[in-house]
Amino acid sequence: MGVLLARPIKGLVDGEKETTTASSNSTESMYNLKNVSDIAKQSINSSLAQDIAEIEDKVEEATGEEKISLLQELANKWDDVAKDAPQGFIYTEMAKIAPKFDYWLKAGDSYRAAYTNLQDTVMATALNQLAIQSYEKSLELDANSLSAKTGLGAALVTGSNNPMSGIALLQEVVKTEPKNIEANRTLGLFSLQSQQYDKAIERFKTVVEMQPDAESYFYLATGYEKIGLKTEAITAFQKSKEMAADPTLSQYIDRQIEALSK
Repeated sequence: MGVLLARPIKGLVDGEKETTTASSNSTESMYNLKNVSDIAKQSINSSLAQDIAEIEDKVEEATGEEKISLLQELANKWDDVAKDAPQGFIYTEMAKIAPKFDYWLKAGDSYRAAYTNLQDTVMATALNQLAIQSYEKSLELDANSLSAKTGLGAALVTGSNNPMSGIALLQEVVKTEPKNIEANRTLGLFSLQSQQYDKAIERFKTVVEMQPDAESYFYLATGYEKIGLKTEAITAFQKSKEMAADPTLSQYIDRQIEALSK
């Protein structure tokens, strides 16, 4: 599906294109909790990195419930600094010890959050595949979970050879829950990518109604712009700019509004 779905705003602003394909088992085996943790530690302060290393040492010696408790403590540490990739591997370890739905779902959500906006496309592809596997495991334990279906659908769209299977899952979710934010957002992005702008507009109108944010207003504005509704596009772009914390995005929006105002 390319970069629009994996890194949507960057794709629309910069026009970058990439193709993600399903990774092989050998690609996935390149990454594990240890090396992903080592990578993440490079971007946090040394004191926190040392705290995490000490917990990791304790995990190595622990078993059963004690190990799960320590892994949860470790996940919380990474959550405090918004590092999603280590959390994915941690929740996977917890699920292997105690195969609970919540652990597999959290693993999938963490992997998916980690590969979104990740510049390392090899690692992003591997994490995408791990997300798919985790969501599939969670659905084995709760086949009716809309959260797991939404996550799996989104992961299949961005990281499988059959993105339509992901679309079908997401459509199943919105049929059951028409206001589901994540499912509508992902379907909206797919509609933009496939140039189904009317459908994209309807999806993002639902999203901003339920949970307005800069990105969703940006996509809504883009849909309006593509079908020539300049006034509506300008209004949505202005809403996006009001909420945006990214100067690059704000500058891009200013240029779009200027062009639409002529």
